[in-house]
Amino acid sequence: MRWIMTKMKWIMLVSGLLTCSMIMAAIDPQSALQSTFGETMSGPLVEVVVRNWGALITLIGILLLYGAWNVAQRPLILLIAGSSKLVFIGLVLAQGSRYLSQQAGIAIAIDSVMVILFGIYLLGVRQNKIVN
Repeated sequence: MRWIMTKMKWIMLVSGLLTCSMIMAAIDPQSALQSTFGETMSGPLVEVVVRNWGALITLIGILLLYGAWNVAQRPLILLIAGSSKLVFIGLVLAQGSRYLSQQAGIAIAIDSVMVILFGIYLLGVRQNKIVN
């Protein structure tokens, strides 16, 4: 746990950069859907929803980058980012194995590691507050 506590800046920087890579969904929704889920959808509503999805994920990545340097804000940022990633993991896993062979399966694995690291850090912060 101590290692995670001391390296959280770097964990958040890497996590933030990886999360910001979803800006591609805001720029090119169809390519993002194809590469992530192996499927595409059509219509103007898809453009709006997928672009918004990509923008929101990118904002989570920006928050992670911001939190890397702002220790006081880390707990809230990690709680928000971790919750967002858990929702994504749950929604994809609710589809069974349908998307696990796609890039979404890789995203789930990486997001799961992030959620675990964020959770360990949050527990460490809480324990330090209780001790101090």
